Order: sequence, then C-alpha cells, then structure tokens
Amino acid sequence: QVQLVESGGGQVQAGGSLRLSCAASGRTFSREAIAWFRQAPGKEREFAAAISWSGGSTRYADSVKGRFTISRDNAKNTVYLQMDSLQPEDTAVYYCAGESRVRMGPPSPGPSDYNYWGQGTQVTVSS
Repeated sequence: QVQLVESGGGQVQAGGSLRLSCAASGRTFSREAIAWFRQAPGKEREFAAAISWSGGSTRYADSVKGRFTISRDNAKNTVYLQMDSLQPEDTAVYYCAGESRVRMGPPSPGPSDYNYWGQGTQVTVSS
C-alpha cells in the first residue's frame, strides 16, 4: 500500500513562491501518474496539475498554467509542485494523489481516476 505525504505548505504573501513535495512510502510509484488537487474553504476539490509516470507529459489547470510547475524524481519517490506568483485565490489545502494503473498518454485531470491520496497541506496566500 502506497502512502503519500505532502509537505511544503505555509503562508506567503501575494507574488511569492512555495514548493510542495509529495513523498511516497510503501512501494515505488515510478509507474504511476501523480496529480495535485486543491480545495478551498466552501468549494469543491479542483484539479491543479498532473504528471505522467515518466515525467514526459504534464497537464495543468488553466488557473495555474504558467505559474505552477509539476515535476518528479522517481529515484526519490517524490513529486514536486513549484508554485510561483501566488495569489490569494490559490489559498487552499493541496492534496497529491496517485493513479495505480499504468496510463499511456497525458495524465488525467479527473479525481475519480486517482485511487490513493495524501492528507493535504495548507497553502495560505495573503494580499
């Protein structure tokens, strides 16, 4: 059973940056797509970014495109989300999630395709 643990959240002023990490334990996730989702208070969980198992394909929500960068280091069993030019509307709990079946092509933006999740890390952006 893979367990995912997010870290790197915190409070930052608008325009600042944070880097989130998603570390896996239990077994390697080098053959699995990993995604970041976020949930703001009172809102539905939404897709932010995803990366294919090889790292060769990424997908971003329009709201974060050009500001967030997802990457992975399979040797370290870790996926990263570099978040730049943060805005108050980026305030949310950020979750990483893994898709345990091997997917060919771009990673999915749909939460139902991901079958194991971390506990989340809070990101707060003040204006």
